[in-house]
Amino acid sequence: MSEQAHKKVCLVIGVGDGVGAAIARAFALDGFETVITRRARNLPDLEAIAQGIRDQGGIVHARGVDARSEEETVALFEAIERDIGPIEVMVFNIGANVRFGIRETTARVFTKVWEMACFAGFLAGREAARVMVPRGRGTILFTGATASLRGREHFSAFAAAKSGLRAVAQSMARELGRQNIHVAHVVCDGSIDGVFSRENIPDIEQRVQEDRVLKPDDIALNYLALHHQKRSAWTHEMDLRPWSEPW
Repeated sequence: MSEQAHKKVCLVIGVGDGVGAAIARAFALDGFETVITRRARNLPDLEAIAQGIRDQGGIVHARGVDARSEEETVALFEAIERDIGPIEVMVFNIGANVRFGIRETTARVFTKVWEMACFAGFLAGREAARVMVPRGRGTILFTGATASLRGREHFSAFAAAKSGLRAVAQSMARELGRQNIHVAHVVCDGSIDGVFSRENIPDIEQRVQEDRVLKPDDIALNYLALHHQKRSAWTHEMDLRPWSEPW
């Protein structure tokens, strides 16, 4: 058997310096050879994230990919399977959170958000299933949000995309579970400590100290736990929120 066949490979699609980076770091430090992706124009930033994880002892590959492109997504999975090893875990983590009133939401905005947060998730999930099902094992994880469950004012595009992604995940879980593929959807319900929160929440430092915002590293530990669950007690949907978050 080839050396590649013994590798554990994790693919994280949609990696910034917050949750995506934390998920990649958690799997890399757990022994997975990890591939992280982002748009090609952001490849220098992505490479910096990869190097930071390598400095901690992880093995990480950075790839510039437009996840909305069927051609690029198919090629990504083929390249990983050929050059790195069998994909054991695939995490789809693209957000696309935008705020527009319904009268200001153009067709272009609505379509672009749907392509990024829903259609790209379908492509990634389909390709993951194609390589995992013949092996009879694998984990497919999707990052959701509050908008996955309800549409708030000014977030029609985001809510439509995220609720659509949730439906894709549910359908896949019902289809693939009997084939030993664990599909789970993670609802991150609340503010997440990161660049956006630190620029827009005046008392963010205090909230972080009091655990009143979601912390990326703590979120990531739950993704790792989902993969390690025994199949007699698989979770399909997990909701994560700070202790102080209303719901």
